[in-house]
Amino acid sequence: MDFIRYDLGYLTTGQTVEVALSSAANVLLLDTANFNAYSTGRQYQYFGGWVTHTPYRIGIPYPGNWHIAIDLGGAAGSIRSAVSVLGSQGAPS
Repeated sequence: MDFIRYDLGYLTTGQTVEVALSSAANVLLLDTANFNAYSTGRQYQYFGGWVTHTPYRIGIPYPGNWHIAIDLGGAAGSIRSAVSVLGSQGAPS
């Protein structure tokens, strides 16, 4: 499975992640355990989904180490992306 990964490190509730995409794609916010399951093809849980408009913002639901995975859902193609972490007020942290 091809995907783009961003390791966001430790984030807390109230922070927001902003994702910019060059085209529609799956944007998955995963904690470390679920990212490991995702990357090895096992069952996983995530926040996010198919994103068609950018920038896309998603809040951190609970404190922990977080990852963004971006994929095309098995479709062929390429995508450019950028990810930034915003503070609780929507400003870069």
